[in-house]
Amino acid sequence: MASSRLALPAAIFCAVVVAASLGGAAATGKTGRITVYWGQTSSEGGLREACGTGLYSTVIISFLTDFGGGNYKLNLAGHAWSAVGPDVKYCQSKGVLVLLSIGGGVGRYSLASQADAKAVADHLWNFYLGGTSTKSRPFGDAVLDGVDFDIELGSNAHYGDLARYLKAYSGRKPGGRKVWLTAAPQCPFPDRMLGEALRTGLFDRVHVQFYNNPVCNYRASNVAAFTSAWNKWAASLPGSSVYLGLPAASGAANNGYVAPATLKENVLPIVQKSKNYGGIMLWSRYWDKQTGYSKSVKSAV
Repeated sequence: MASSRLALPAAIFCAVVVAASLGGAAATGKTGRITVYWGQTSSEGGLREACGTGLYSTVIISFLTDFGGGNYKLNLAGHAWSAVGPDVKYCQSKGVLVLLSIGGGVGRYSLASQADAKAVADHLWNFYLGGTSTKSRPFGDAVLDGVDFDIELGSNAHYGDLARYLKAYSGRKPGGRKVWLTAAPQCPFPDRMLGEALRTGLFDRVHVQFYNNPVCNYRASNVAAFTSAWNKWAASLPGSSVYLGLPAASGAANNGYVAPATLKENVLPIVQKSKNYGGIMLWSRYWDKQTGYSKSVKSAV
């Protein structure tokens, strides 16, 4: 995510019809779905505020920066954990999926073995996804909808195992709901950290980061390379919804920003040809709040 390259400034609802409308491969054309990352600066406002805008179909809480080897650290810079639980329930009452992202561009994380992957899956299940009650659950009795993999550091080993273990909890969640899995690979195909895990076919959505990667970012001089990269991702993930990941402001990433007018006129017509186009992903809520990016493009997404 861009945070690793540029510092930022200072009753659960899940009806079957909503789940069906938000998951799986999308029909070719507009979906209106926007995913946004939240949790890395208090200046972005609360989770409830983000969901109350009606702009997002999914909000990803970021990040669990340390995991593996029995060590875990949740970093929600500037946000009070106690406020997140009630806000999660509010978001879900509005039909917004709320996920927890693991990894990111800073922290210490890796999976040393299949057993380590199982231990991390159990931790995520018990502390975030509705498993065994414990007084130390960061968000109280709120039950998150799933887990996002934003793996940028360490080894690429055993993330496929982690995905399998997490998916095995589907049906054990309250109300028999599934565990959603998403991922945020870099746009050069295949992603060196998540390529193997994505080949499991277990990920419901894949938010490909088309920024901080000049080789495949969209720009007027790179249309062919962008299109080729997008088509490779879409073709490789027939069972997943594939999202176009973008920075919500020119200052949100080192490169890869696409102006709203250019996105609507030049970029979306390319990606919306894919049958499994899902929408767009934005980094991040802070930047989107500053620029109004999602509001200006939502009707075209």
